[in-house]
Amino acid sequence: MTGSEITLRVNAEDHRIAVDNRRTLLDALREDLGCTGTKKGCDHGQCGACTVLLDGRRVVSCLTLAVAAEGASITTIEGLAPEGELAPVQEAFVRLDGFQCGFCTPGQICSAVGMMAEHAAGWPSAVTADVSPDGPGPRLDAGEVRERMSGNLCRCGAYPNIVRAVLETAAAR
Repeated sequence: MTGSEITLRVNAEDHRIAVDNRRTLLDALREDLGCTGTKKGCDHGQCGACTVLLDGRRVVSCLTLAVAAEGASITTIEGLAPEGELAPVQEAFVRLDGFQCGFCTPGQICSAVGMMAEHAAGWPSAVTADVSPDGPGPRLDAGEVRERMSGNLCRCGAYPNIVRAVLETAAAR
């Protein structure tokens, strides 16, 4: 076993931990730091349940090595509501019933936060009609949200309400 002592900045707090160099960020978050809101779904990067924000960008933490995250700012679902008050997207998910069993919800919400930032920055998606640099930028509609959130699976099928929650949150910004 080859290990390293690293500092992970999680939810605006630094944590010094010793990890095996092969340890995933997901396992470090859950097992070493107690951030159990981040879920282990498929453990293959295919379901999105483990999505967190790394310097504001979405990553599946099951495929990210903990040592590779050193020096970055990591935000988990717990970090979106540090004072106990729900973030707008969390509030919308609850109010609009954007979940059923709730297992995928932390990853869905972290992905939604990252996705809305990508959209606000003008990043196109696979369904963006006009990707020219002089174009108006992508309009956030249900098709854009579905495409941009397609890496996050919900086995319960709460997709219509997830899309509504994301659209409402984005419109309120």
